[in-house]
Amino acid sequence: MRKMKVLIMLAVLAGLALARPHTLAGQPESGSAAFDKLKSLVGEWEGSMKEGGKELPATTSFRLVSDNSVLMNVLGAGTRYEMVTMIHMDRSDLMATHYCAGHNQPRFRYVSSSDPNVVALEFKDATNLATPTSPHMVGVKFTLLDSSHHIEDWTYLDNGQTSTSRFDFHRKK
Repeated sequence: MRKMKVLIMLAVLAGLALARPHTLAGQPESGSAAFDKLKSLVGEWEGSMKEGGKELPATTSFRLVSDNSVLMNVLGAGTRYEMVTMIHMDRSDLMATHYCAGHNQPRFRYVSSSDPNVVALEFKDATNLATPTSPHMVGVKFTLLDSSHHIEDWTYLDNGQTSTSRFDFHRKK
């Protein structure tokens, strides 16, 4: 009987340990921890982007909407290339929908990174995409360097080839 009680207690403790979300040092973080990290970007940002060997001015902003359950990112506000990305949790998964100037809407899901300063999202699927090979965004990586500096690497697929545009942002004062 005593052995049975010990086994039941161990099973209960194991269940509690598995049910409790946690991140140990060196282990990838959860989607909700990554979402909390991205929330630190709330505010206005300015900087530059590098594309095709050119450096161009760039802006972005982040704000929490829908009772703080969605992080709205607006890249290039007011330009003809303005794009909106809505980042949110879907149960335990971090997801994003990118409303692209390319007239399609790729959806991304969080992928863990061994770098604690990186939040990476990869292509899941898309709406309004004519064919799987039609030009579209296939990923974004946010590198949070400190509270007033971050980098965004946006990866684009066109004719089977990927290219990445890097945005280097500093918080507006």
